[in-house]
Amino acid sequence: MVDFFSQYFFLIDFFFAAMICLIVLLLYIIHRIEKSTWYLYWVGFCLGMCWEFTMIFCTETGIFAFYVYLVPLPTHFIVIAIAHSFWDGGLFLVGYGLVKKICAKPTFERFKKNELGIMLIWGQLQNLAVELMSTYANAWEYIPYWWNPTIFVFNGHIFTLLPQIIWLIAPIVFYYVTLKLNGVGV
Repeated sequence: MVDFFSQYFFLIDFFFAAMICLIVLLLYIIHRIEKSTWYLYWVGFCLGMCWEFTMIFCTETGIFAFYVYLVPLPTHFIVIAIAHSFWDGGLFLVGYGLVKKICAKPTFERFKKNELGIMLIWGQLQNLAVELMSTYANAWEYIPYWWNPTIFVFNGHIFTLLPQIIWLIAPIVFYYVTLKLNGVGV
């Protein structure tokens, strides 16, 4: 099973990225999600693209290596950045949905620390899962630097602080944008 997951990691990754985007599109077309939720998916996509494209572009062009791919990329790096941004949009929507499900109504109508807290906890947990899966599949690992220290080693691969910092900042930005889209003065 591990060999299958490692061998086909990026195909599985691309499949789920496409499915996330198609499911959100379908839910929007059949009116199961509101237009604002559709917009939030693309807000999440754009936020994800900020780091996905920047880090992969810098790594792949030799400007600065943020991480190392442990297997050859199956396609051009821009496809990876787009696919992972599709994932990011979906991951932000799951956090949004958790807030809607867990928090007292109405949600996202004013700043509430518990709403932001759920977004932050979700961001950290899902990022931990994503990074653990990538190292489990021997797909990629971040390179440690003084500003990106090693947190722990899993499956013989280094897990660093940078991805966790990204997913500490990104949910704050997403939450702020969500409030703004709902007409809240922040």
